[in-house]
Parts: sequence; structure tokens; C-alpha cells
Amino acid sequence: MIGRIRGILVEKAPGQALVECSGLGYEVDIPYTTFFHLPDAGQEVTLHTHFVVREDVQSLYGFASRLDRNLFRLLIKVNGVGPKLAVGILSGLDARQFIHCVEGRDINTLVKLPGVGKKTAERLLIEMADRINQLEGQFIPASADSTGAATDVPQLSLAAQKPEDEAEAALIALGYKPQEAARAISRVAAADLSSEALIRLALRNMIPA
Repeated sequence: MIGRIRGILVEKAPGQALVECSGLGYEVDIPYTTFFHLPDAGQEVTLHTHFVVREDVQSLYGFASRLDRNLFRLLIKVNGVGPKLAVGILSGLDARQFIHCVEGRDINTLVKLPGVGKKTAERLLIEMADRINQLEGQFIPASADSTGAATDVPQLSLAAQKPEDEAEAALIALGYKPQEAARAISRVAAADLSSEALIRLALRNMIPA
């Protein structure tokens, strides 16, 4: 089991980071809540990880905080929730927001997450209610520390030409339908906003705080 990786952040993009460690480059799948906390490329970063091995694929998932990683491990134990859906859930809600939903039995917020229908949301509320106490005593760092996570969102460099196109493509990659992504970005589009700012605003509007 690979539980943590520390190295130089070579590249970052919505959903993935490339971290060089001891001469090897590790492709790490990440949720948006981690993506927004990554430092600039070329800086050191530490990610708490979970390694998934299957017959046809090996995937390394990374998280800015141990709490997010441990919640991911609990989520994939829920019937019908695989790693991809768990990452999608943690892209729309960080660990503390998800725990708040479970404690408040807030099904309305959960069904707005991509890939989460009413039945899946109900299953999450039921099964996770008995599991979130395993996360007691854990927390999300409130400021930058030795993990490399920071509260300030760094400026990101994405490939698309227009910030609106970048943001829309990122939401589609997250699992939202193209029409949903286009509407969400159009509602928050404004002059001089970067793609990462548009993404955060769109997600904030789609997933209530």
C-alpha cells in the first residue's frame, strides 16, 4: 500500500497531478478539493494516497489531507461506490462538508453531485452514518504546512484558450453533463475571472455550502 507520496509537482491539471519522487514520475488522480490546494509546478508537495490494483489497471489516488483520504477509503466500501465516484463526491464536497451532509441527512445536496442519484444518496446516508465516527479526531489543515497544502488557491495553467472553455471542460471531466456545465459557467461568467475561479464559483452554486 502506498500511503503517502512526497516529491516535486511536475504538472497539474483538473483531476490529475504528476509528482516526481526519486526520479520516478507518479500520475496521481485527485479530486478538485485537492487540485485547488496544490502549489505551483516545481514546488514540493505531499499527498496522502490510496493505491488501487485491479486486473486491468493500477491507479494512485491522492488527497491534500489525511481526512479526505480516509473518507475516500470509507466511501469505496459503500455498495455501488467505486473509486471514480468517490473522487467525484470529494470533488464537489470536501470531507467536512460531506460529514455535515450525513449528519444532517441532507439528501438534496448529495443528489446534485455528478453520478449520485437518489438511491445512491440514500445508501450513502445510511451506510456512512455508522462509519463517519471512524474519522473522529482527524481534521483538515487550516493553513499551509509540511504537507504542501495551502489555503490560497495558486494560479493555474490550463491548456484551453478561453477561461470559460477551460472551466466548462473541467466540469465535464468531473462528470457533469455538457449542458449542465455550460449553464453553470454561463451563470458565473464575468470579465477577468480565471478558469479556476469560474470552476470554484460554478461548483459553489451547484453544490450548496
